[in-house]
Amino acid sequence: MENPAFDPPQYEETEHRDVRPSVISAFGHDTLDRVPNIDFYRNAGSVSGHRAVRPSLQELHDIFQKNGGLAIPDTVDDTEGSIGTLTDDSQMATPPGKDGTVKFGWIKGVLVRCMLNIWGVMLFIRLSWVFGQAGAGLGVVIILLSMVVTIVTCLSMSAICTNGVVRGGGAYYLISRSLGPEFGGSIGLIFAFANAVAVAMYVVGFAETLVDLLKDNNALMTDELNDIRIVGCITVVLLLGICVIGMEWEAKAQIVLLIILLVAIANVFVGTFIPATESKKRQGFFNYHLPILSENFMPNFQDGESFFSVFAIFFPAATGILAGANISGDLKNPNSALPKGTLLAIFITGITYLLVALCVAATTVREATGLNSTITEGTPCNYSVACDFGYDFSICETESCPFGLMNNFQVMTMVSGFGPLIIAGTFSATLSSALASLVSAPKVFQALCKDKIYRGLEFFAKGHGKNNEPLRGYVLTFIIAVAFILIADLNVIAPIISNFFLASYALINFSCFHASYAKSPGWRPAYKYYNMWLSLFGALLCCVVMFVINWWAALLTYFIEIVLYIYVTVKKPDVNWGSSTQAVTFVSAVNNTLALSGVDDHVKNFRPQCLVFTGSPKNRPALLDLAHSFTKTYGLCITCEVFKGPRAEMQQEIAECVDSNIAWIKSKKRKAFYAPVAGNNFREGAKTLLEAAGLGRLKPNTVVLGFKKDWRMANNEDVNNYVGVVHDSFDFEYGTVVLRVTEGLDISILLKPNEEVIQQAQEQLAENEQFQYKGKISKKSKRTSQQVLTTRVSVNVPQSNEEARTNQALMHASNQFKKKVGKGTIDVWWMFDDGGLTLLLPYILTTRKKFKDCNLRIFIAGLPGRIQQDKDEMVLLLKKFRIKCDDIHVIPDMNARPTSASLKTFDDMIAPFRLNEGSKDTTQAEALKKKSPWKITDTELETFEEKTNLQIRLNELLQEKSSTAKLIIVSLPIARKGSISDHLYMAWLDTLSKNLPPTLMIRGNHKSVLTFYS
Repeated sequence: MENPAFDPPQYEETEHRDVRPSVISAFGHDTLDRVPNIDFYRNAGSVSGHRAVRPSLQELHDIFQKNGGLAIPDTVDDTEGSIGTLTDDSQMATPPGKDGTVKFGWIKGVLVRCMLNIWGVMLFIRLSWVFGQAGAGLGVVIILLSMVVTIVTCLSMSAICTNGVVRGGGAYYLISRSLGPEFGGSIGLIFAFANAVAVAMYVVGFAETLVDLLKDNNALMTDELNDIRIVGCITVVLLLGICVIGMEWEAKAQIVLLIILLVAIANVFVGTFIPATESKKRQGFFNYHLPILSENFMPNFQDGESFFSVFAIFFPAATGILAGANISGDLKNPNSALPKGTLLAIFITGITYLLVALCVAATTVREATGLNSTITEGTPCNYSVACDFGYDFSICETESCPFGLMNNFQVMTMVSGFGPLIIAGTFSATLSSALASLVSAPKVFQALCKDKIYRGLEFFAKGHGKNNEPLRGYVLTFIIAVAFILIADLNVIAPIISNFFLASYALINFSCFHASYAKSPGWRPAYKYYNMWLSLFGALLCCVVMFVINWWAALLTYFIEIVLYIYVTVKKPDVNWGSSTQAVTFVSAVNNTLALSGVDDHVKNFRPQCLVFTGSPKNRPALLDLAHSFTKTYGLCITCEVFKGPRAEMQQEIAECVDSNIAWIKSKKRKAFYAPVAGNNFREGAKTLLEAAGLGRLKPNTVVLGFKKDWRMANNEDVNNYVGVVHDSFDFEYGTVVLRVTEGLDISILLKPNEEVIQQAQEQLAENEQFQYKGKISKKSKRTSQQVLTTRVSVNVPQSNEEARTNQALMHASNQFKKKVGKGTIDVWWMFDDGGLTLLLPYILTTRKKFKDCNLRIFIAGLPGRIQQDKDEMVLLLKKFRIKCDDIHVIPDMNARPTSASLKTFDDMIAPFRLNEGSKDTTQAEALKKKSPWKITDTELETFEEKTNLQIRLNELLQEKSSTAKLIIVSLPIARKGSISDHLYMAWLDTLSKNLPPTLMIRGNHKSVLTFYS
């Protein structure tokens, strides 16, 4: 049975779906509540189109009824919210392979790629030299130290990968989603560029080996340098063709190269067991012998090499662990594939390096002549262990020898069973690494561009084909690679690349540490074998290794990263990924607030913390701008809006206004909070804010109000509420600031016509977009709908000339505190000692850029006979306060009677609000007081005549002496509660501040905010 008092929630037909049977069967009755489901937790921009929408709390709390016919959308079509945007959830839309896309498992996608990248040129060309210089002992240390760096980084990466869905972008994605766009954007650009340059490095390595073969066979095309360039450019074109064909062909090519590489490695092991020929013995190879390993165990650094220089040469061999992560978007299940594949690749390649190196160190001596240097009978020989095998290489002590671990980079070819296989393995290692880098760079760059962190790079975000291939990124990577290939010198290309990779490793480790340190409930990695302190150690170790490898390249890397970090921080991209930086900021804010709560306030640390009653901040921008000048980024500024009405009725309106007002404040770059509150009237809402605003010591201490310009036309309740807020601010011991601008502060009358037009344009735009998703529309139609907002908003509402001038003046006044104020003065009329707030606020203004060209002028009241003495005392006081002001004026005739014209103007002002009981008999007077208790009585006027005359006189002096000031500061008069009527007080404020430049009426809470003690 339906309840006539309530109506079920209404939904558009496109969002309506029947109640799922599982809901009914689970609870035995029809209910709006939903059982837990993964679809409720998808991102709002999911392109799946099946993001489930659970009922809101309001729907359950306010509207729920047992009518058996309630319907709530089980899903909502998300295409409206995801135009041109690919969110983190987007790739959950289609199961791997269902739409023809190619997705890789952990073996082909991660293990194979990482092994190919780690098994680089170093394995065949430099590994023997490393063990010759460092010896087997320190050589093992070098390999193990490299493995420590990569294993710790892999553990950190595994924790991050298993803390949610991983999408395309590799290191950039991991770092940006963990540390935020500032770190991710800076390292992402560096990492993509490093991969592009790495293509050139590997291709040049391949070209050098090929050119050496051409040289040996007298087949050079021109000369060595140009042949390297020609071969390199041809090679990168062929590699680009493989990538453009598609990821599937690229993966097949990687498998072929892996097989060649494995055969080449096996060839080395086989060769060490084949009995050494005479030719090999002359080159220092004698098969396995313990004395050879013993001799090669200790280091023998030559040619100025050291442990760190040798380590720097070897370490680039370990910088391939992110090859799988870089194509994370093309993996079937990156959460499990990346940890498993990368760790296994590190162990396999690490063991391979150790075994190959030890095999060579146990079979080959450090130096050999390559000549028939057999020992003649009776000749002593003790140069090396080769003497035990009948060879005397002692000539190497005085002359340079071409063979042995120390001198021959082709030891692997010599040791192997079949030399050409090592050449093939070298080609395989270089080409596979180049191919992996050529794929990685565009993929990472495309992910970076899609996030719109660098606005000028969005062109490269577009993908093509079923795999969303970044063809534009491929072309850019190709251009960068060719540019560096033309250098044709590995020693120039290589140094900076390893540092770029290490910077990425350092940030991955730091990301894991940072996320763990923040202790955010959202940090729940499925991979548990990590430690936050181990990750921090890994980050520091990576930084140290960067300097060990190349100190100037490390400094250059840090410099580029800092510049990019600053750029992204300043531009503030509109993204929110729930980074650990946000979590740590929150934790720090809570801890600092708690720490402040345990410390008493001190006058030296006083700063204005403003509670600004702007209403909607866009309606009174000048009020917020001036308050923001007080607080800037150094104090608390809360802009407040009171919604008149019961909370239950205002709830929806408040919710709708919060986001738009916060967005407006952010767009205007004002460092302020927005606090809406509902109350039956303005005073009730304001009182709530005065009592509850702030947290701990972070509480407002200064109320900022706009002058109620329409007080004479407003109803009595509104005037009473306004003055009541002033009374309440005094009661709660707030400093009180009232700003009056002649033109007024409220520009809502100017905004309403545009808001109506914008609303109409948005409705039209929504209709066009809805039509777009129901049926395809042309680009021209899309463009027209987007132009509605700009075209219609510019429509001018017809206005009279006078109204137009008024509105123009009002708009100009609303912007006057946004721009820099020119040269002039800030006149401070410090009438009463209120603790120093009346003096401190103008001083703060002079420290801001907007008012830096303004000088302070201070006016004080004094006696005719001691003008100079009063001035000297003020000079001394300001000197003690360290406030520079040489322009001090003493007003001796402050208590003079105002002119008749001024008095008459005041009388005319208050005439409609006077009770005029003096001309009535007692009975009539009492009846009038009872009927209109808010009116100004003759007794009240008589009692406060001197105070009234003071406000009138002050205005005369202000008009006389400060009419050209940029800003006037004057002490705010206090109305004693129960003695002064609201309208009389408003008349005082109106009279005091009328016909003047922008005027601030200030009254501190009579507690010192200035001190001359250190």
